[in-house]
Amino acid sequence: MKRLYRFSAMVGVLVAVAGCGTEQEELTQWLRQQDRDVRTNVIPLTPPKKFNPQPYTASTGADPFSSQKLSVAIKTESRSTNSLLAAESNRRKEPLESFALEGMVMVGSVLKGPQPFALVRVENLLYSIKVGDYMGQNFGKVTRVTETEIGLREIAQDASGEWVERATALQLQEKAR
Repeated sequence: MKRLYRFSAMVGVLVAVAGCGTEQEELTQWLRQQDRDVRTNVIPLTPPKKFNPQPYTASTGADPFSSQKLSVAIKTESRSTNSLLAAESNRRKEPLESFALEGMVMVGSVLKGPQPFALVRVENLLYSIKVGDYMGQNFGKVTRVTETEIGLREIAQDASGEWVERATALQLQEKAR
């Protein structure tokens, strides 16, 4: 019985191999025919232009990275100051302008007659602020004082280097640091 199974398996393998041989031959012939029929249409590349190197002749000119050229540019920039900044640069600085606005805390407000004053704590010292005073490092002028906040108009440089006016406020801190 084992011999019969072995014999039938061998016959099956031989039939399968014999059947594949003709199919393989047909496939090979078809591929050869396709290769003959296909015509490629490749456009030839244009050759690159010849590069002619040129000598650097600007070595006798001014160095673009010289400190002398930089100082001239800074002087020119300082002469053409913005009109917003011109008025601020001629006045006397006030004590609170040497501190950053982020380091200041509004702790309260009081009325002296009709004029409101804000109480601001900076480095454990208490200052009284009224409308018209300056505070912060961006030329911050106090525009209004209420019970809960100090309104400021600051002059600062934007990303392009232009001096622009912006409004900001310092809020009352219930529990001061």
